[in-house]
Formats: sequence, C-alpha cells, structure tokens
Amino acid sequence: MTERAVTSLGFGLGLRPKHYPAILDGTPEVDWFEILSENYMVEGGRPLAKLMAVRERYPMVMHGVSLSIGSTDPIDMDYLARLKALAERVEPAIISDHLCWTGIGGLNMHDLLPLPLTEEALAHVASRVDQVQSFLGRTIALENASTYVTFAQDAIPEWEFLAEIARRAGCRLLLDVNNVYVSAFNHDFRATDYIDAIPRDSVAYIHLAGHEHNKTYIIDTHDHPVVEDVWQLYAYAIQRLGPVATMIERDDKIPPLEELTQELAHARKVAAAALKRPAQVA
Repeated sequence: MTERAVTSLGFGLGLRPKHYPAILDGTPEVDWFEILSENYMVEGGRPLAKLMAVRERYPMVMHGVSLSIGSTDPIDMDYLARLKALAERVEPAIISDHLCWTGIGGLNMHDLLPLPLTEEALAHVASRVDQVQSFLGRTIALENASTYVTFAQDAIPEWEFLAEIARRAGCRLLLDVNNVYVSAFNHDFRATDYIDAIPRDSVAYIHLAGHEHNKTYIIDTHDHPVVEDVWQLYAYAIQRLGPVATMIERDDKIPPLEELTQELAHARKVAAAALKRPAQVA
C-alpha cells in the first residue's frame, strides 16, 4: 500500500466550483482541498482542467460517495478503475469514502444508508475493504456517516464497529465530528464515548460541518456553519487524538470563499487551544 502522511496537511476545505476564481486568482488561507471524486472521474473537459489548475497549487484528498462498501452487490470494478485513474492523475494524500451502502441490485439510491452493526456485516465490510485496497494499491479511509435509524439486529456499538473495521482491514478512518454529534443526539448516546473508542493512530483526517436541528432530531445537511457544540466536541477529539488534519465541508448554501476561510481560521484556533490542554485519556 502507498499513502502520504496526512497529519502534516493542516487545515483544508472542500473544493467547490464557485470558488475556482477566488482560489486561482488569489492565495486563500487554505492548506489543502478535498475533492468529490465522482465529479472528476472523466477523461477530460473543463472540470478536470480546473481541478488540475488548483492541484498545481495545493495538496488534495479524494472523497467519494459511491463506493458502497457495505452493499451485498459485487464491488463495481468499472467505478474502481475510474477512481484509480483519477488518483493516478491527482496523486491525493488519501482516498476516502463512507462506511455505508448506497444501493442494491444495481440501484444507486444516492444516499448513505446505515449498516446493521453485526459481526456478519463487520466481516463482510472488512473483506470488501481488503479487495478495494488491493486493487487501488493504497490504503483508504472510511467515514462514519450520520444515521437516523438503527436495526433491531444491532449487536455492536457503532464506534466499536468502526474501530474494528480499521483494525481488521488495515484501513484508516475519516472521523466526521459533526456526524458523531448528529448520531449521538438522534440515538441518545454520549458523543465523547464515540471519540474515546477511536484508535488514535487510525484517524487520517477530520470532517467538520453544519447541520439542521429540528428539536427532536438532527439532519446532517452541510449547509450551515459549524455550531458551538460541535466545536467543543472537535476540541475534545483533538485533545485525545493530537494534531489531526482537519477540513470544513459546505455542500449547500455555499458562501464566498472568504467566509469559509474565516471559519477554517477558527478551526485552527480551536485546535491550537485544545493541544495546549492535557491530553484526554480514554
């Protein structure tokens, strides 16, 4: 497997087309960008040209939404081949996707669906991660998705399931702190218990994002700034995990780049302050 150190990347943003001019015409305070892999899995054209223009200036991470690692359908080898080709072009620090499934029987529901948290599912996912990593020739990272339902068959806490996937498959983790917060509220567990269970050396990088709070449940919408409770949970995570690369996602109601770089500057401050406090002990 080949991969680059990610902890040294610093603080990044999701690359969005509306920000191309501000990025290419200026020098925004961003250390790296995360791209949505599926947007650039093409042979050529303007999107790929813009991507490579940004890539000449900044390191990148590739993040996907269609690997469907938890599905019982065979892994889509055409998708995987196109993903590998893009990685060879972009040379990302890491490739990531979600611990979920997106469809079955050839149907893609374009949603990140939760897995039953069972030993059978764990063994199934670990085997598929090994297949993907062997094909790509590199380690991948899996992200904890936000969830809204659970299965009656669940037998393993999600945080233990995620940590065990990393251990068995030798993959890394993309820890989405906002998703931890969302799922903790929706399912009434302690978000800090989730953070405590994550192996320190398994986390490739961290996601931060906003959400929509509906009083009795929260939806992970990525269309608001990061809320204070999530900043506090992020500080807790950094205390425990150390200086992990961090990025902010915004997928809707996308503001000017300057507004996001200001939010990213706040992430730097929160992380710096957290690192000055005594490390958390699990």
